[in-house]
Amino acid sequence: MQEQRPVGPIVEGWQVPPLPDGVALQGRYAQLERLDADGHAARLYTAFDGHDWVWDYLPVGPFASSEQFHRWMCEATARDDMLFYAITDLVSGDPGGFASFLRMKPASGSIEVGFIAIAPQLQRSRAATEAMFLMMQWAFEAGYRRYEWKCDALNRPSRRAAQRLGLSYEGIFRQATVVKGRNRDTAWFAAIDKDWPALREAYHVWLAPSNFDADGRQKESLSDLTALVRVSADPALDWG
Repeated sequence: MQEQRPVGPIVEGWQVPPLPDGVALQGRYAQLERLDADGHAARLYTAFDGHDWVWDYLPVGPFASSEQFHRWMCEATARDDMLFYAITDLVSGDPGGFASFLRMKPASGSIEVGFIAIAPQLQRSRAATEAMFLMMQWAFEAGYRRYEWKCDALNRPSRRAAQRLGLSYEGIFRQATVVKGRNRDTAWFAAIDKDWPALREAYHVWLAPSNFDADGRQKESLSDLTALVRVSADPALDWG
């Protein structure tokens, strides 16, 4: 008699989710709208100007001129395999970065957030965190089962950000690609739909105005709030 081999469980009631359509995502601190070269390139170029390190781990940049940046943005926003959002801080009213949905695989229920560039004035802000929450919320509420984050394994800030946001570390793909002529090992992180209810509650607690004192200092950290959701920790946090 042939030995019965294990198979995965049936995914009950699941339907293939839609591709992102670029609908605006509105929060308390941040607004995301579809990236547009004519509407955003000049202001984002100013936000990034003088901060070439922002582009260290991205496949493009730094840009020598606003015209060059505009041309790249025209090409990037014309692609059908990525959907870029401009991130605007609702306090200042200024766009301070962009992020995209990519590697969108509705048939598998998987989608990635990536190609993220955040200008210094937006980094470590409530708006930047809420932007990541809004994209994750869209994905899981649309019916995706898996939400991915990948970065250069040497990009310690990105690895820290992924874990802070509640994504679980899944390992390193060695020699995954070549970027700007250099080897890239890729660190993988993900959250799945079973994680989402607890992650959503963690974000709601952290983003609440009551979580910040009169000087804007947080009372509870998002890392602490998401710690119980993550199934695995990133060893990058142990780097000296």
